[in-house]
Amino acid sequence: MDRELLQNIRKGDNEAFKELYNKYAEYALRVAVAVTRNKMNAADAVQESFIRVYKNINSFDIDKPFEPWFYRILINECNRILGKNSNIVLIDDFVGSSIQGAEEDERKFEEYEYLYKAIESLDDNIKIPIILKYLKGFKENEIAEILDINVNTIKSRLFKGRQKLKKLIEKFEGGNGNYESKGR
Repeated sequence: MDRELLQNIRKGDNEAFKELYNKYAEYALRVAVAVTRNKMNAADAVQESFIRVYKNINSFDIDKPFEPWFYRILINECNRILGKNSNIVLIDDFVGSSIQGAEEDERKFEEYEYLYKAIESLDDNIKIPIILKYLKGFKENEIAEILDINVNTIKSRLFKGRQKLKKLIEKFEGGNGNYESKGR
C-alpha cells in the first residue's frame, strides 16, 4: 500500500500525501514526544519530517520499506530540535494528554506507567532504540538503519536498556518512586 501511495505522491497527488500523513502522523507524534520530551517540539519534528518526505520523495527507493526511512528522518529532526533547544520541558504533562488519543490508550498508559517512567529516565542513546524496538516494533537491523549505527551496537544498547528498565521498574514498584537518576 505504501508503494502505491508513494508512486502517487511522486505524480503530484496531494490526496495520496494526505493519506500517507494520516497513516503515520499520530504514532510519529508519540515517538517524537518520547524522544523530545516536549509536545511542541515533537509536533515541529513531525511536521518538518513530513515536509522532508515530500521534498525528497523522488530520491527515495520505493522498493525499500518506507517506515525505516521515515523514522530515520523523524529521529534526525528530533535530534536537530533537541540540539537547537537546550532548555527542554520534561514530559510530565504527557500523562493523560490529548496526544494519547483514545481512552483505551490512556488505560494502557496507566497500566504501564512504571514502564513509561522508566523509559523516560533512560539516556537517549538507549531510550531511542528501546522506543523503536518495543513501542514501534522495528527489528534490530531496521533500527540500525534508522539511527545509522552498527546493528551490534543496537543489540548491545537494547540489552543494556532492558537491564536498566528492569532495575528501574523494580525500584519504582518497591515504593521509593524516585526517578531523578537518568538510568546510568
